[in-house]
Amino acid sequence: MGKNLRNGCVEIGDTDMYYVSFGSGEKKVVMLPGLSDGLSTVKGKAWFLSTPYKKYLKDYTVYMFSRKNKMPEGYSINDMADDQVLVMKKLGINKAYLCGVSQGGMISQCIALNHPDVVEKLVLAVTAPNANEVARDSVSGWIEMAERGDHTCLMIDTAERMYSDKYLSRNRKYFPLMAKFTKPKSYERFYRNAKAILEFDVRDRLSELSVPTYILAGSDDKTVGNDAAPEMHSRISGSEIYYFYGLGHGAFEEAKDFYDKIFEFF
Repeated sequence: MGKNLRNGCVEIGDTDMYYVSFGSGEKKVVMLPGLSDGLSTVKGKAWFLSTPYKKYLKDYTVYMFSRKNKMPEGYSINDMADDQVLVMKKLGINKAYLCGVSQGGMISQCIALNHPDVVEKLVLAVTAPNANEVARDSVSGWIEMAERGDHTCLMIDTAERMYSDKYLSRNRKYFPLMAKFTKPKSYERFYRNAKAILEFDVRDRLSELSVPTYILAGSDDKTVGNDAAPEMHSRISGSEIYYFYGLGHGAFEEAKDFYDKIFEFF
């Protein structure tokens, strides 16, 4: 089965935004990645990124977007949401099934709150409704590591906060080597994304959400904490919640049924 892979770019204002798409189905899915997009965009990665979706691509066309390439100082999660909707409409995506992972889940909350007409159903994966104490500690620490140029420390700390003990015991020795190949030329994009997280808070607005919502969480999330998912669930009327027990923030990589859960809901 052909995956109908596409690596694309859309102009937006004085800059542009990279995306990839795959699949031939009528139903449209928009996937928004987390803070790692601040270090490396989706540009040219359609073949690699399509792998988890291959059994759904007859029924769905999946789009994955990066943030726009040039982000102004003070660029907020709300701004990211507005720009995302603008780009979706430029591509003819007037309504989609929306899934946001981590920071992508924060953007997705703002899209569903400010532009509910473009969202068919919403999945919020390993994310939070605000920069709570755990998330603030994680992101602030990463900003400090980036500021001193310690990319190895940044990658190791990110991994330690993401993955299960079982995963870490198998792969911890490879993290310093992987860090050597992932350092960006500049951290400016990372800073803009990270600082937007620190200013994010939609807790008081979540009761306004009107689209069907499914919350996916690890039972031991050291990046956004274990209170974020139940707080969203309690504030979003009619929402459903599912826990990947024994996993943390990296459940989207470790859980074999992560994508099955998303598409069952869709």
